[in-house]
Amino acid sequence: MTGGPVDDRTDHGLRELPATDRGVLVTGASRGIGRAIATAFAERGDRVAVHCTVRRADAERTLADLPGEGHILVSGDLTDPARVEALAAETEKALGGIDVLVNNAAVMVAHPLPSTSYADWQEAWRQTAAVNLFAPANLTHCVARHMITGRREGRVVNIGSRGAFRGEPDHPAYGATKAALHALGQSLAVSLAPHGIAVASVAPGFVATERVAGRLEGEEGERIRAQSPFGRVGTPQEVAAAVLHLASPAARWSSGTVLDVNGASHLRT
Repeated sequence: MTGGPVDDRTDHGLRELPATDRGVLVTGASRGIGRAIATAFAERGDRVAVHCTVRRADAERTLADLPGEGHILVSGDLTDPARVEALAAETEKALGGIDVLVNNAAVMVAHPLPSTSYADWQEAWRQTAAVNLFAPANLTHCVARHMITGRREGRVVNIGSRGAFRGEPDHPAYGATKAALHALGQSLAVSLAPHGIAVASVAPGFVATERVAGRLEGEEGERIRAQSPFGRVGTPQEVAAAVLHLASPAARWSSGTVLDVNGASHLRT
């Protein structure tokens, strides 16, 4: 039978996500995509924890520009498991609960194999894996356990990459760790569903941020824009819109998905 009313009750009597006023933790929110994501949640009435590791001045600007009230600034090295655990607890208390976690913080260290020494190769992999994979894995564990203990529905959205599918020849550790992050999200989508927690990932293509502004100039910029049939690159706001959707109550059934946000610059089959 179709066309009947939809039963939107949660399983096991969990508290549903509210339409607004959720507690949201966004890692790496000092600028770029993280700043756009934090702003998008604040604009819809959520309370946002703006995380930074080193760019505190930029994070303070992000925080100051957020609309609404109840936002906080949190800092800490996400590669330190003890700090991650404390950060999750501090944010949980300050926001009155974390309903949404966005794992956005990442590093991209150039290390093309033909021109990279073995020592530098190992260091690039160590640093990239620590930030892009182990940090979100640890933080998701800590935040999800708070959600489970509080018997609250929750959302986790990971910021992956198109590079997980098309390869990153100059940044192989980045492509590999983003692929692993997608796989982690899908594993946790199955594991956490009985607890009312949905997990999904966004895989952006090239996005115009402060970090890559120089690459969008001259001939290189023309080549990058030509990757998409739209003839341009993405914006942080377009990535934020995808995150906002996947974190919404309506997107519960999209748990486990990896959503491409790349302007048709890479099509998967």
